[in-house]
Amino acid sequence: MDYLSLIDRSKLHYKRSDVTPIFAEPAAFAALVDDLVAPWRGEKIERVVGTDALGFVVGTAMALKLGVGFVPVRKGGKLPVKNEQVSFRDYSGAEKIFELRANPWPTGTRVLLTDEWIETGGTAQAAVRLIERAGGIVVGIAAIAFRKNEKTAPLWAKYRCHGVWPEQV
Repeated sequence: MDYLSLIDRSKLHYKRSDVTPIFAEPAAFAALVDDLVAPWRGEKIERVVGTDALGFVVGTAMALKLGVGFVPVRKGGKLPVKNEQVSFRDYSGAEKIFELRANPWPTGTRVLLTDEWIETGGTAQAAVRLIERAGGIVVGIAAIAFRKNEKTAPLWAKYRCHGVWPEQV
């Protein structure tokens, strides 16, 4: 099944479309997850980190596929435990806060970061800062849609990045 055909493009918001119809179709969702983890097959990954909120859905599935643990990066004020925080501007220009549980893994843990959509790189860069501050090593960043533009260029230059939705969409 062509999972990209399931993306609802009818209501574009900040050039984004609704990817959630993919999650309702098991074969499509499985194919998506296979494609998202493909570049890291055979590589040592110890955790998958997903950003709030759809990165949780994609990231949990990827972690299960890779046989590793999943760690969420939450929106500010959501974690009920000691955490590290970072502020950033998201794709709409709004100032936000992300937080990561304190001491989520041993220093040197190899982490794959994921989200459903990376347009400007603000959320991914904030998550990377939290991961690295916590002693994690970012081995890659995967997203359904991962745009290549001047704002995301630093991520593409420094990390192994992967998107499955073609740039021209």
